[in-house]
Amino acid sequence: MCNTCGCNITEGNRHLLTPVPQTNLLGNNPARVLNSLMEHNDRQAETNRSVLDRHGILTINLMSSPGSGKTSLLESTIRRLDGRWRIGVVEGDLETENDAQRIRALGVPAHQITTGTACHLDAHLVQKGLAHLDLSQLDLLFIENVGNLVCPASFDLGHHRNVTLLSVTEGDDKPAKYPVMFRAADLMLISKTDLLPYLGEFSPERAETCLRNLASRAPVFRVSARSGEGMEQWVEWLSTELLAYRELLKSRKTMMPQVQSEGRRLHALAPEITFRPLAKAD
Repeated sequence: MCNTCGCNITEGNRHLLTPVPQTNLLGNNPARVLNSLMEHNDRQAETNRSVLDRHGILTINLMSSPGSGKTSLLESTIRRLDGRWRIGVVEGDLETENDAQRIRALGVPAHQITTGTACHLDAHLVQKGLAHLDLSQLDLLFIENVGNLVCPASFDLGHHRNVTLLSVTEGDDKPAKYPVMFRAADLMLISKTDLLPYLGEFSPERAETCLRNLASRAPVFRVSARSGEGMEQWVEWLSTELLAYRELLKSRKTMMPQVQSEGRRLHALAPEITFRPLAKAD
């Protein structure tokens, strides 16, 4: 996975790279080694969570494949809440500020993180994103992760709950095909249900069965940002989680998300990941 494609290295954790003392025979710059990626990420995640807890901000990590409707869900949620809670959004994409601009157009503060090549957010990137928001003015923070059904489930960002979207355009067997992602879900949303009349091959019941076969007890809601189906149920879930979170804070406790051990092992297969720049062409 990331040890092959290189997405372990983000602008957030690049400072953890350390020089190897010797140079190679070609005269290239020294290799650099990233040690204990997950350990550093987890320490930063705990710091992030402490900051969020100090401000009493319930933080939801939205995960899904690209195009499943995360930003549309957020837009519909913001409109439906109509100022009931103070909301902020951290957006994650490889490039562009498109999604953050859509959120800001609704009067909600949003910071865009562009990851370049990384196919997920990590705790260091989120820490930098938090610095751009006035946390004293927030009750609820959404982190819209990079569209990807693999890597995001392995990284604790310092958040409290994972919500995984499954669009009806994707296929109802996705929980079976991508078990790490769906095991991480504290809630699964079957999105774009207004398209179900045109997609007879998608069965919400089969999708939920695939989730239950993973021994997941996460609730499953059917939602449509366009028609409004299920949005009240989704908002009620958020309200229940926010109240539960605030009760925990009174006892100096916090909520912890599901972070999947299988994915974490794949992201840390080797104790060291070595990167060497290509030789310069003559």
